[in-house]
Amino acid sequence: MVDPTATYSTLEIALSGRVARVALNRPDVHNAFDETLIAELTHVVRTFDADTSIRVLILEARGKSFCAGADLHWMKKMAGFTQAENLADANSLAAMLSALNGMSKPTIARVHGAAYGGGVGLVACCDIAIGTPEASFALSETRLGLIPAAISPYVIEAIGARAARRYFLSAERFGAEEARRLGLLHELVAEVELDAAVDRLIATLLEAGPQAQAEAKLLIRAVAQRPIDQGVIGDTAKRIARVRATPEGKEGVAAFLAKQKPAWVPRDK
Repeated sequence: MVDPTATYSTLEIALSGRVARVALNRPDVHNAFDETLIAELTHVVRTFDADTSIRVLILEARGKSFCAGADLHWMKKMAGFTQAENLADANSLAAMLSALNGMSKPTIARVHGAAYGGGVGLVACCDIAIGTPEASFALSETRLGLIPAAISPYVIEAIGARAARRYFLSAERFGAEEARRLGLLHELVAEVELDAAVDRLIATLLEAGPQAQAEAKLLIRAVAQRPIDQGVIGDTAKRIARVRATPEGKEGVAAFLAKQKPAWVPRDK
């Protein structure tokens, strides 16, 4: 279990009931990530995923920006790395993104300010993303002679290959309305209303069965981008048959028929 009183040099952790808030906390460098942030975020995400007391994870940030991507000092240091050292470093970044994307619990990105490069990847890895109209985005790697490799599976899944062909190649900035149009953001709200919007979404998520949510995330990964053939049809039938027979599935249906709330819903609901 993550100790909310533990000291992290790059993160700020807060627990409230069944909700974990993880804030990137390097505001002086616009929450750009280095090897320390990557290691700490990977550890925290994996630990919260294994903690049955946590139902929802919020990824947010302190300061003016959500995340400006890679830290310039870290990039300068990497320039002197050997090929093996560069590969190890890239694998650490890929593992962080995979851990966030693969969480079995709902994740929400609370986005304000700039989200550039790897910051776009963090947004894309979360299940739901809510941002302010002033938020801005860029996949800026090609301007540095680099490519957005580690984040590409998640960003392309979020915005599609056609949009990626524009923004990966041009490295141009785009605004929050465009991010919503592309599917990177689900909702735009004024900054003063951002916390209330996140809280409303948390309340909705807590009404769903936690095991069902985990199964639903696995279902999406199993079905997305696959042709609707007999293999997919048979797999989906097996999944619903199995989930119906679980204690959570039985309780949810029984509670619905009895016009009661199942045990997983917070008692103040």
